Amino acid sequence: MVDRPESSSSCCRGSCSIQYYGLFEYSANDTYTVQVSPMAAFVDNQHEWFRFSGRVLGLALVHQHLLDAFFTRPFYKALLRLPCSLSDLEYLDAEFHQSLVWLKENDITDMGLELSFSVVEEVAGHVLERELKPGGRSVPVSERNKKEYIERMLKWRLERGVAQQTECLVRGFYEVVDSRLVSVFDARELELVIAGTAEIDTADWRKNTEYRSGYHDSHPVIQWFWMAIEKFDNERRLRLLQFVTGTSSIPYEGFAALRGSNGPRKFCIEKWGKPTSLPRAHTCFNRLDLPPYSSFDMLHEKLLLAVEESSTFGIE
Repeated sequence: MVDRPESSSSCCRGSCSIQYYGLFEYSANDTYTVQVSPMAAFVDNQHEWFRFSGRVLGLALVHQHLLDAFFTRPFYKALLRLPCSLSDLEYLDAEFHQSLVWLKENDITDMGLELSFSVVEEVAGHVLERELKPGGRSVPVSERNKKEYIERMLKWRLERGVAQQTECLVRGFYEVVDSRLVSVFDARELELVIAGTAEIDTADWRKNTEYRSGYHDSHPVIQWFWMAIEKFDNERRLRLLQFVTGTSSIPYEGFAALRGSNGPRKFCIEKWGKPTSLPRAHTCFNRLDLPPYSSFDMLHEKLLLAVEESSTFGIE
């Protein structure tokens, strides 16, 4: 379980429940990170509601109140007006991300995929075909143009019916927040500032962790891992959690209720690599690939690197 300061809900609980008005929806990956909903287009005065939501986020940040809500990584990047990459899509929709990664990494010549520069989506019960560029439905995807296709699909998935709403929210945010205040943050840091540094219950974390490929709770490397976790301050624990799961948020039920891209998925540590390797994370599976380090000091050093420089590590 996690503990939050009382102040985290004093002014923001009501505003964060606005997901129930159709403004926000859960991500495709879990039921505790939220994003702007395409269905918000059907909400009366939607732009004013999103502007109001942005101002609430800004006021919470300025007055150091923590929100009882967790947003996706692309959401925080939008607040910072930072561009999203293909890897960011995993935090929004891991399955869709994997399909684009597969397309990127494989030669699709003669595969007969029959893809075109268009996409079919369902909106309010109606199935619509949208072109990714003018005349896109008659432009087949090939090995030569798949890079452009992936870029356009990424843009479509990130902005799918929410570009105007997101812009209204961001404008509201900067009505109360000086842009210089947040210019020093990256998306991970902004998440911690807005969503909070909940006190992690390390006993609950350990109790609900699974092990693979020869690791077990009494294995020396695992013992060292938990020693390192105990040695970390709470912020570093949250950063490590971000590295492995993609978010610093934890369900109110605790670590037992963690979810991955396809349902319940506990935190997992798998033996992998060589002692010289760096840790690797699979965020859609909540899995940490932890090499068999030869000492506590080595393990502690590598985990610190993962915490401080996670953007340089392999995240799949």
